[in-house]
Amino acid sequence: MARKKLHRPIAAMAKKIREYRALKNRPRDSQRFALDYETMRRPLTQKRLPVRAWEDARNENRLFALLCRLPRFGVGRTVTRKSWLWEHDEPCYWVITKVKADYTAENMDHGRAWGYLTFRGKTGVFSHTRGKTEEEVREIDKVMYHDWRMVPKHEEEAFKKFTPVLVLCPELPTCSPCVLEACHHSENPLVHCGMVYPGFLAFSPALYSHLI
Repeated sequence: MARKKLHRPIAAMAKKIREYRALKNRPRDSQRFALDYETMRRPLTQKRLPVRAWEDARNENRLFALLCRLPRFGVGRTVTRKSWLWEHDEPCYWVITKVKADYTAENMDHGRAWGYLTFRGKTGVFSHTRGKTEEEVREIDKVMYHDWRMVPKHEEEAFKKFTPVLVLCPELPTCSPCVLEACHHSENPLVHCGMVYPGFLAFSPALYSHLI
């Protein structure tokens, strides 16, 4: 017969106190992600940044290094990343909706931010997520990377403008009857089935996004 486990209230209380103290004494983001720009090391861990990141660390900004200069920490503004601009032709950006700054940081240039993400999506024939804006607010990740850029207000409309590129499909997908029916009922002349290239069918990914 197994021994009945005894309830130890003092030990349970001591465990909660230890967990609370560990949580309270944990290093803040301003300490974890502080960087010595001469040695390119984190003072807290003494870890060195990869050599390929040195140029961006000196020339680019972290997200909160940009937001701390703006009214209301840039709520409502549009931000993007240098790597996105280099890798993708479609617009990729965050629209900031909420910011929680770390007021203990020296310049308040650390914290957490949330917003709506518009991202290029996956590549390929069935790339129905290109230019898609998420409907849920998400926490912005990788805010500590020296990779962020602010989109000027007068350029936001042009930056967000996106026209989906027609997909050239050498063979009709298995759902071709549904796609053809959607083509016939489409009001967009660019996606009509009469626009056929030699050996290809051109249509917009938005037509069959609900079928996948």
